[in-house]
Amino acid sequence: MKTIYTIALAVGYALVFNTPSVQAQGCVAVRHMSCSAPAGTNSADFFKQRTGHWQVSAGYRFFRSYKHFVGDVEQKQRVEQGTQVINVSHALDLGITYMPSLRWSVSANLPVQANDRSSLYEHYGNAAAQNPDQKRFDTQSGGIGDLRISGSYWIVNPASLPKANLSVGLGIKLPTGNYRATDDFHKLTKEGQDYTVNLPVDQSIQLGDGGVGASVELQGYVQLTKTLTAYANGFYLFNPRETNGVLRNPNATTIDLVAGRFSVADQFAARLGLSQSIPGVPGLAVMLGGRVEGVPAIDAFGGSKGFRRPGYIVSVEPGLAYMRHKTSAALTVPIAVYRNRITSYADRLDPLGLKHGDAAFADYLISFNVSRWF
Repeated sequence: MKTIYTIALAVGYALVFNTPSVQAQGCVAVRHMSCSAPAGTNSADFFKQRTGHWQVSAGYRFFRSYKHFVGDVEQKQRVEQGTQVINVSHALDLGITYMPSLRWSVSANLPVQANDRSSLYEHYGNAAAQNPDQKRFDTQSGGIGDLRISGSYWIVNPASLPKANLSVGLGIKLPTGNYRATDDFHKLTKEGQDYTVNLPVDQSIQLGDGGVGASVELQGYVQLTKTLTAYANGFYLFNPRETNGVLRNPNATTIDLVAGRFSVADQFAARLGLSQSIPGVPGLAVMLGGRVEGVPAIDAFGGSKGFRRPGYIVSVEPGLAYMRHKTSAALTVPIAVYRNRITSYADRLDPLGLKHGDAAFADYLISFNVSRWF
């Protein structure tokens, strides 16, 4: 029983504490989403809980993006020239789960964010003629993000301690985050005097997307040996709204009808890996897997116009998980091994087929989560 319990712990941490975080590692994933918070229950819960079981959780996430890609080709000259855009993002994902039965759970998750974006081009410009001193400035955003409410169901009754199980989840994402956040941008007059203008911050640090979305999630595990378990999960967020009406540049003399407003984009994530319990240390497990996450160019439902930076990231994801009594913790550090900024809807309208925007990505993401049962 102890062996099964330890395996269940390892699988539970791998699945719940690292629910696909559709926040990616840079400008591709528009912002931290509530789906990056722990959601639902895991197989470890069933050894401790009774009907009416509650769980509270908090997860801290951090990344720093600065490497620009067009397609899968890194634009190394951006860093060499000092014109790269640097996004630093901190998020605290708060969650609460209620479990009315062994197989059902209902969760609510809300991110609290603090973002900083440093660039040249959004202010004086990248060119030496525009910005001879190559000054860069920062814009920021902070506050709550988009709330996600979800429910999940285990296909096999966990009370039977199955060696394999699958959970199916459905959720709704509500536009509680500010998708019209603004800050001051620095500009120069013809005489070279600095002044500021208040404009919407870049889409990558907006706190929400302004749309009501629906999510589908699958998570499962298979016990391979007494101490080794395979896990997998997948997540897709459907965002039917096409644009949220926010103009990228409200002061422009003309409005781009295709990409002039922020898009409300779908997002996705998937993970696959192995979890190994550590002999002699009950409740401790190490994990190693792979993960892919990103934003598609074309949404599954609704239109795809509006400005977005579609693309995806493939990462290697090592991690540690530990549980003592009713408290548990997990640390994962997905490390990017492949990044691709694919062509957007607007790019694909170019009759010459030459248009291809860029996006900045991070090298890694840090995710630390804790939860408490009561």
